[in-house]
Amino acid sequence: MTSQLDQLKAHTVVVADTGDFKQLAQFAPRDATTNPSLILKAVQKPEYAPLLAEVVKAHAGDALDSIVDKVLVRFGLEILKVVPGRVSTEVDARLSFDTAATVARARRIMGLYEAAGVSRDRVLIKIAATWEGIQAARMLEAEGIHCNLTLLFAFAQARACGDAGVQLISPFVGRIYDWYKKSAGAAWDEAAQAGLNDPGVQSVSRIHGYYKQHGIRTEVMGASFRNVGQILALAGCDLLTISPDLLAQLQTTQGEVPCQLVAPATVVAPEPALSEAAFRYALNEDAMATEKLAEGIRLFAADAVKLDALIEAQR
Repeated sequence: MTSQLDQLKAHTVVVADTGDFKQLAQFAPRDATTNPSLILKAVQKPEYAPLLAEVVKAHAGDALDSIVDKVLVRFGLEILKVVPGRVSTEVDARLSFDTAATVARARRIMGLYEAAGVSRDRVLIKIAATWEGIQAARMLEAEGIHCNLTLLFAFAQARACGDAGVQLISPFVGRIYDWYKKSAGAAWDEAAQAGLNDPGVQSVSRIHGYYKQHGIRTEVMGASFRNVGQILALAGCDLLTISPDLLAQLQTTQGEVPCQLVAPATVVAPEPALSEAAFRYALNEDAMATEKLAEGIRLFAADAVKLDALIEAQR
C-alpha cells in the first residue's frame, strides 16, 4: 500500500507551505507557498544566513522595502529550482488596506522574477483578502499577474475573490478551527468536531462546492492545517498547502485516502457580484472571520517588522 501522501496526490495538487527550500525535494510537491512568518523563520536558520547576507550586501544602498522584496524573491527563485510549478510570494501585510500600494508592490515583485528569467505563470502574488486587496488582485489579474488571496476566512471573501477573477484563494482551515475551539471552551468535543465536521474543513468544502457549482475558475487551496485529519477530509480540493511536519506524517503513514470533495454534475450561472457595502456587512456579521482576518494581518505585519530589523542590522 502506498503512503497517504501519494494517495492524496491522486486527488489533489500538493503544495509545500515553507520558506525552507532545502526540505522540499523529499516531498515532491508541485508548488510552494511562503509568507513573511515562514521567510523570517527560514532566514534565522544558520544554513540560510549567508543567503540573507548576500542579498543585503549586494543591495545595501537600496530602500529597505526594496531589499525585503529582493530577499523574498531570492527565496522564491531557490524554491523554483526544486518545484516544477509555482511559488507564492506575499506583498507586505502592512499594505493590506491600500489598493494602489499593493498593486505597485506586486508589480515590483513580479518584475524581479521576470528579470531573473522566471515567467509570470510560475509566480503567484499573495495578497490579504481585504476588500482593498481583492480590488488590487482584480487589477493585477487583468495585467496577467496572477494572485493568491490569503487570510481568507469568510464565505463573502471567497465570493468577492471569484467575482474579481483571481487565480487562487487560500482559505485557512486551522485558524478557523482554532477560533471555534477557543470560543467553545470546555464544551468543545474534539472527536465530534474532527474530520468532515471540522468547522475549517466545512468552510473550505462550502467554498469549493460553490465555485464548482457556479463555474468559477478560481482555484481553491486549503491552508493552515493543524492535523492530518483536516487534510484528509479535504482530499479532492484543487490544491492543499501543507507544512513540512504534516507532509512528513502523510509520507510515513500507509492507508487509503478517499476523495471527499466532488464537483457537482451540473453548473449554474454565478450569483450577482457582491458590492463593497455587501461585502463589508457580510464580513462584519461573521465574528470569526473579522477577528481572524485582523489578527492575521497583525501577525504577518509584526513578522515583516522583524524581518526589516534583521536586514537593517546587516547593512
